[in-house]
Amino acid sequence: MSGNSYLAAQVFILLCSYDTFPQVFRSMKWTMMVREVQKQLPPQPHWAFRYTMLLRATRNLGFSILQLPLQLRKPMMIFYLVLRALDTIEDDMSLSSEVKIPILIAFHEHIYDHDWQFSCGSPKYKVLMDNFYNVRTAFLELETSHREVIKDVTKRMGAGMAKFISKEVETMDDLHEYAHYSAGVYPGISRIFRTSKLEDSSCHSADQEHLYNSMALLVQKSDVIRDYLEDVHEAPEPRRFWPRCIWGKYVNKLEDFKHEENSAKAVQCLNEMVMYTLTDVEDSLKNLSSLKDPVEFRFYALHHVAATGMLALCYNNIDVFRSASNLKLRPGLAAKLFDRIWTISDLCRAILEFSSLMKSKVEKHDPNSVETLVRIEAIEHICKTGSQQEC
Repeated sequence: MSGNSYLAAQVFILLCSYDTFPQVFRSMKWTMMVREVQKQLPPQPHWAFRYTMLLRATRNLGFSILQLPLQLRKPMMIFYLVLRALDTIEDDMSLSSEVKIPILIAFHEHIYDHDWQFSCGSPKYKVLMDNFYNVRTAFLELETSHREVIKDVTKRMGAGMAKFISKEVETMDDLHEYAHYSAGVYPGISRIFRTSKLEDSSCHSADQEHLYNSMALLVQKSDVIRDYLEDVHEAPEPRRFWPRCIWGKYVNKLEDFKHEENSAKAVQCLNEMVMYTLTDVEDSLKNLSSLKDPVEFRFYALHHVAATGMLALCYNNIDVFRSASNLKLRPGLAAKLFDRIWTISDLCRAILEFSSLMKSKVEKHDPNSVETLVRIEAIEHICKTGSQQEC
């Protein structure tokens, strides 16, 4: 980069730090930062594919991974993409249980097998499956300790996913169990931090274990809420992750919520789902301050604020049942959040904004309005206390 180009980039980044700068330029800053990270990647084709696939699969999570130090970035990229491939197999409803279950159970072994290949999934993720040899090549170049973490988490998640292929989510406990398996990435992330010697393993606490579990519940439940329409439109059979103990109060079949005549019941059920998930927002927020490493804290904080923002967006929003394309944080807002959140006080300020938005959407006639307000106010209390602290 020439001297003038470097100076221009620095001035641009400085301007982006001001609150009054338009969010579209924050999004441009995000793009510039991603390009800068791209220059640091190894030149081998399998690593170039990893970068491209990461941002295609998950822009928000991909950006948080790309901001990690290099010794963490490489194993985390592979960790995510291995689990994304596992998810792709689970998500493909065209596969019979007889085909899908053995692959899920044995997937932790397939990542070592040079001869294994399996094409499946939607067009977005079929590219990943068709080019999985690139993931495997990069995986086998990782340190042994990182490979062991990825293998262990993949084995546990694959077994859990296989269990729920034929098991319906009936209760909140069922949903929690599924979330524990499906979002098992969070305990694995901590292990990668420790094996990379960026976190002191002697500081690992019970609060942190509770954090990983509550983060898994928060992220997975917010995804399940957001993905209602996508899941019930799966062919040949709908996927049902909302627990029957909740939706059964309102309709005979979960798919009935997509019909316009059930709009009022659909929104009430949605609000009840969000209400129960607010407990996970509160629990994980309480325990985030137990993370002493600033890199790990920021990684979890970004995921926390993205999931909480999604809950605020979904709450009392009929689009959950009509138009999933509207259920996205605006790129400018996402860039603003990722740019600002570095400490517990930064996180608390962002969560307060989302809790205020959700609070403004609570309607008195909603059957769970009182309990929802109680839970929002509990979150606000933690934030107002935490905003005076530094991680």
